[in-house]
Amino acid sequence: MSQTKNILIIDDHPLFREGLKTIVERDKRFKVVGEAGNGRQGLKMARQLKPDLSVVDISLPDINGVQVATEMRSHLPDTKIMIVSMHSKIDYIAEAFQAGATGYVAKDSASDRLIQGIESVLKGEYFLDSSVSHQVVEKLMKFPVKDAKITDADYGSLTPREQEVMRLLAEGSTPKEIADKLCISPKTVENHRANIMKKLGIHSTMELVRYAARLGLIDVELWKE
Repeated sequence: MSQTKNILIIDDHPLFREGLKTIVERDKRFKVVGEAGNGRQGLKMARQLKPDLSVVDISLPDINGVQVATEMRSHLPDTKIMIVSMHSKIDYIAEAFQAGATGYVAKDSASDRLIQGIESVLKGEYFLDSSVSHQVVEKLMKFPVKDAKITDADYGSLTPREQEVMRLLAEGSTPKEIADKLCISPKTVENHRANIMKKLGIHSTMELVRYAARLGLIDVELWKE
């Protein structure tokens, strides 16, 4: 992680936002390029700034952080998303990951865990606060895939290139990272992603992760404590 990574912070509490900024900018590898006090402002800034990572509070005054993550994942697929929240309920965390986040830090442990989480998420790994990690991983991996009963045969219907792209997506790589690794264009990666989702009948990256884990294509140890 030699190049400085740009971070956007979306949180409606100015003092907490300032605290996050201070923690992040103590590390010279990271730079806070923008701050937003609500979800819509955050999405607008994200589209303008295209940050490497957005730190998003679940509880925002207009649209919630899960909605922000959903929109951001749709329009800015190369921006990683980390959720911070006072909530430590498993359902909140599961919903955040369903929306496209790959990191979750509880607010009361942000001072100790934030940088570790940012490092993991930017490397394409999943990060969960240790106090909830095992429960969440267990719950996520047991969730049924919506509207589909996927078998090994469904996986076999994918082309070798689609299988390769699927594994990389499930490991947390962005379309740009996959494009660089496979020497193809990001648009081609997105086309592969759409075909994979259609063939398997799944609708989110989180469902893809669960399916890949069940098939043994990825190691659940990717989820860092």
